[in-house]
Amino acid sequence: MTALPRRPLGRSGISVAPFALGGNVFGWTVDERTGFQLLDGFVSAGFTLIDTADTYSIWIAGHHGGESETLLGKWLQESGRRKEVVLATKVGMDMRSGGKGLSSGHIARSAEASLRRLRTDYIDLYQAHEDDPTVPLEQTLGAFSKLVDEGKVRAIGASNYEGPRLEAALRCSSEQGYPRFESLQPRYNMVDRKDFESTLEPVCVANHLAVLPYSSLASGFLTGKYRTAADAAKSPRGQRAVTRLDQRGLRILAALDDVSSRLGAAPATVALAWLTARPSVTAPIASATSLEQLDQLIQAASLHLDSDAIRLLDEASG
Repeated sequence: MTALPRRPLGRSGISVAPFALGGNVFGWTVDERTGFQLLDGFVSAGFTLIDTADTYSIWIAGHHGGESETLLGKWLQESGRRKEVVLATKVGMDMRSGGKGLSSGHIARSAEASLRRLRTDYIDLYQAHEDDPTVPLEQTLGAFSKLVDEGKVRAIGASNYEGPRLEAALRCSSEQGYPRFESLQPRYNMVDRKDFESTLEPVCVANHLAVLPYSSLASGFLTGKYRTAADAAKSPRGQRAVTRLDQRGLRILAALDDVSSRLGAAPATVALAWLTARPSVTAPIASATSLEQLDQLIQAASLHLDSDAIRLLDEASG
């Protein structure tokens, strides 16, 4: 197997393959057996970055959060592949009785809980899942700095931050001598372009931050399996996907169909290849619930989109 290219995770010294596996489905729509197969297949194909969060999957009745980390931790222990993986998780969203936010106390407690569930001594990339304007940036970054000093975290990142707050956090780290956010996880895909490209992308490029887009397939819309409102029943995320079926969404699907047919690749593969071809993007995140889906996703790392394909997709989604 040809070694996959590696892309830097900001200035952290960590590098990752150009596609990340999303762990939001583990313990939700993916059971332990299938999850282990997906994780084995992903790492065996040469990929490294696996992304999860403490809150996955608290939105399901009877769940308490931590289900994804727990499944992932069991796989890490039983597979013995911890050193092959760049492990990313997040803190800050509402864990109900477990609290929420980015106070120093909550970050410290949450990190310990994530480490226990993940059955590991360290987290490669620990991310603020969303901004917490109620807590001073100095406190949040100081708490992350302590975890880095203790060897429990290698690098830190941000998710769901707005441009000015991301800049303020980077400035605070520089002034206080704290580790800085080395990555950003924005919602970014062929459908959702405006917010990232207008205010966040310039900050990331200027500061050499890694960009790890989530919702890379727009809740499954860019797989092409949602063509009518009736298709909403195809998956738990179907209702969200069919809301994209406006004039622009149909134009994007038509362009994906065109490129997919010409290149002999699935629409999901093309949509991810479009992201990986963006100069600012490091590794888009996408989840899979079957080995067939995983194969479509990992093919994106080797699919070359020519200038005509990129132009067509850019114009359709612009």
